[in-house]
Amino acid sequence: MQTTLDRARALPDRQNAGQDDGSDGVSYFIEQMGLTSQTDGLPRIAGRIAGYFIIYGGPVSFAQLAEQLKVSRGSVSTNARMLVGIGFIEKVTVPGDRQDYYQLSDAPFLRMIDGYLQRMRHMQTIVETADRKIPAQFADTKNRLQQMRHFYREAVLSNELLLAQLSESPDSRN
Repeated sequence: MQTTLDRARALPDRQNAGQDDGSDGVSYFIEQMGLTSQTDGLPRIAGRIAGYFIIYGGPVSFAQLAEQLKVSRGSVSTNARMLVGIGFIEKVTVPGDRQDYYQLSDAPFLRMIDGYLQRMRHMQTIVETADRKIPAQFADTKNRLQQMRHFYREAVLSNELLLAQLSESPDSRN
């Protein structure tokens, strides 16, 4: 049985990867994840890191990740913390090694939806509080806030349903 340390030491060597071993598809996926994340307003490196973990799973150290992605350790550290914060990756330890390692979380996509739900619920609270505090003479403002409340109410309900459906699916937990 392969240990966590064995998996961490057996990281792919992208520099020596041949054309027929899937490295073109891997590089494409990782880069496209970065570009898509950037389009969504996130740092490009956060998307590339997410793509890397989807492909390889981990565990991997910051130093190894920085080397594999050809970026600075500081950039890896900043963006990995962001991905930890949304539950996409998690910090793990490797026995006998003092470095921190990271790996793809269990059910990372469910965790992302759950984090999104938390942010939407928080926004709902902000909108509801603002609506209560803004005087009635701001009729146009109140109308826009009502539209916003409706949007968040429906978005929360839809995503709660999605999360429940995906949570029941064994494919979502891998």
